[in-house]
Amino acid sequence: MPPPTATTPSSPTTKPTLGLTGLTINAMALIAPGAFLWLTFQIQSLYGAPMAGSAMWFGIVAALLLCFATAISYAELSKIYPGAGSSYFYAEQAFLSKTKAYRFARIAKFFTGWASHLYYWVYPGCMVGVTAILGGYLLNQFWPDTFSSSYNSPLFMYGFCVVFALGVAYIAYRGVNGTTAVNMAVNIIQITALLVFSVIAIAYRVQHKQGSTGFHLSNGVAVNYVVAQDTVKDDKGNPTPVLDANNKPTMDKDGKPVYQMTDATDKDGIPVPADKDGKAVTDPKLAAPFTVSYAPEDAITGKAGDDKDPQTFNFHSTAGSVIAPHSFNFVFIQACIAILILVGFESVTAMGEEAKNAKRDIPRAVLLSLAIQGIVCYLIEYFAANYLLHNGYTIPNAAASGAPVGDMMVIVGTWLFGSYAAGKAFMLVQAATVFLALIGTTLACLNTGARVTYAMGRDNEVPSHFGMLHGRTLSPHRAIWTLAIISAIIGIITVAVYLGGTTPAALDKHSIWYSFGIFSPETYAKLPNTLVIITLISNFGTFLLYMMTCVIAIVAFREHHMFNGFKHFVVPVFGLLANLACMLFYLIGPFTVSGMSWKEPYIALGVAAIWGVYGLIYFTRNSKARGKEIYVSERPASVTA
Repeated sequence: MPPPTATTPSSPTTKPTLGLTGLTINAMALIAPGAFLWLTFQIQSLYGAPMAGSAMWFGIVAALLLCFATAISYAELSKIYPGAGSSYFYAEQAFLSKTKAYRFARIAKFFTGWASHLYYWVYPGCMVGVTAILGGYLLNQFWPDTFSSSYNSPLFMYGFCVVFALGVAYIAYRGVNGTTAVNMAVNIIQITALLVFSVIAIAYRVQHKQGSTGFHLSNGVAVNYVVAQDTVKDDKGNPTPVLDANNKPTMDKDGKPVYQMTDATDKDGIPVPADKDGKAVTDPKLAAPFTVSYAPEDAITGKAGDDKDPQTFNFHSTAGSVIAPHSFNFVFIQACIAILILVGFESVTAMGEEAKNAKRDIPRAVLLSLAIQGIVCYLIEYFAANYLLHNGYTIPNAAASGAPVGDMMVIVGTWLFGSYAAGKAFMLVQAATVFLALIGTTLACLNTGARVTYAMGRDNEVPSHFGMLHGRTLSPHRAIWTLAIISAIIGIITVAVYLGGTTPAALDKHSIWYSFGIFSPETYAKLPNTLVIITLISNFGTFLLYMMTCVIAIVAFREHHMFNGFKHFVVPVFGLLANLACMLFYLIGPFTVSGMSWKEPYIALGVAAIWGVYGLIYFTRNSKARGKEIYVSERPASVTA
């Protein structure tokens, strides 16, 4: 009996089952606009504060241009190189097809795959972490007496990361057909929910004119009256002073300490109304109404260059302000964060072996997924969310919240449905759709990452057991379960100090749920934000992969009969330079942009550098151990340009 080969029944292979709809749906699931509005609005509000949040919408436009340049390169490459492996596969084929550059084919292939892993192995872990943060936020909504509104339970989030990572991996393990069905349902639900919120948010702004009575949040409750103030106390019952830039208590003009104030609540957790003089009243009818403001003097407060009262962006005074760039540096900051919410269009190129007509449908699916989700969904929803902002809910409020879009949903839901209970219910329904979308995006990226690892394992560029398919489900099961474990670990790291760089109020709940993993507000202010760090590591992997893909596109078409100067040179060169500019900006931005911390980008760059050095060492040793030549000595006769 002959030994099993790739063509015998003993060695399972993937089957072509996906058409244009299935391919597009799988790519769209990773982009997941409903989930990312909820999850990244806080990061976009926080990083580069106090002013960079003003360019959030235009930053997405800039990121879209970068992504479309890369997407066109992916689409063009998939026309001539259909097959599993995405950029990893394209790199080898592109270089082997050249009369001189073929010698670098294995080097290009390996390091493209290696860079892919910095993205595809970190991104699912990031999604696991942010889903755990969402879960922690929702615990407070259901059990406010047990769980803090300012701090998510570390114990819950760590356990959630493990369970969620393994659960999503099981769906991926079952095979791509089941995955596509899940992604189809998730996309329909989340896009519908997204459009509903966007319409209501814009309607709220239109209906609430300058000076009218509106809603704001007080301890998570939406109210339309002014709330009485109370002194913040620590866990020992002592008043908490306001700290200056040197972490020393602030004194008033009489030399007395200034204490932190917070909204007062009654025994049931309901905000206490106040009259026009700020005095607490028992009858809500006597309370002073909360007045909505979009005034320019309220939209931007403070003074430029003043450390004690820095210039701070709060909200947009007009619709035109929402779509304005405001500052080149601010656009760069927002674009570099927005990459996280737009990546995923390329994931479908790893499904070439599962496509019925790969050459025709994969290029279309790449561009369709980005156009539908990026242009239609993101630009609408980010406009709506930013346009909704006012003095009742500002960018600084969003930066300090675990779920700013959830907060906005409570406000607009309370207004539309007439009560806080109804507003909260509206938010919870929307949160359920976000959770479903997170399952979809984590699943899609885990599938793509596992298939890239599978392709490298099949080529013996990583341990060969990763190149095996399950006999029944035809999924790369060993790569999937390995990635699940890695995702759980990265998820835990993501949530460990997700409040880093902020100064939350003192912990107000003390139980087993908060028995470890909690720091003092002053410590949080000094620590780097682990959520931002993991986001940037994933983004740096994305930038590297996209840069390499643009280079591959230039090489692939240089001697090809289909060469088009614009599509195959101008566009990929623009994509290459744009991705490179984003990476370089993180080196210089912290020293040129006020409010941009150096800790997170430099830690992320350090991790990316270590990954690259380790890849070089691994590639050299693996080549020597397997007796594989680093430079291809002879161009295969079967490969043509």
